[in-house]
Amino acid sequence: MIVSFDLDETLFVNPEKVPAENSLNFPLDRIYRDRLRKGTPELLQWINHNNIQLWIYTTSFRSERYIKSIFRHYGIKIDNIINGKRHAQEVQKNNTEILPSKYPSKYHIDLHVNDEISVYQNGISYGFRVYLLKENDTHWINNIRKEILRIQKLKI
Repeated sequence: MIVSFDLDETLFVNPEKVPAENSLNFPLDRIYRDRLRKGTPELLQWINHNNIQLWIYTTSFRSERYIKSIFRHYGIKIDNIINGKRHAQEVQKNNTEILPSKYPSKYHIDLHVNDEISVYQNGISYGFRVYLLKENDTHWINNIRKEILRIQKLKI
């Protein structure tokens, strides 16, 4: 099974709006300024420990090195990354039709977690599963776990 997460406003949040994990200790906090949504390490470590592939699928142009490194400091292994550059090269390519900003089914991703309603709507239109994470979703960790377990049962 493959589960992917968006970064901005999904896993990387503004701590003034959404509860966030403590920043990394100095000097890492100067290198990695992004703040993780509260509970992110717990959920992503659970995914790692349950033999589920963990991907990041973001429209941002952060480097794979940066993304893998920040999560490694929280004890999380990222299996694959699709950033804005890779999406443009592999999904949009030379298509004249504008394709969705995320296209998880191209990569056989079973569940994508994102905060944008447009990505959720594209999931309905293009046939991929999206968990729509809302800013005030206090049960997001358990809800995503339940959704992962539900999808795993469907795949049996």
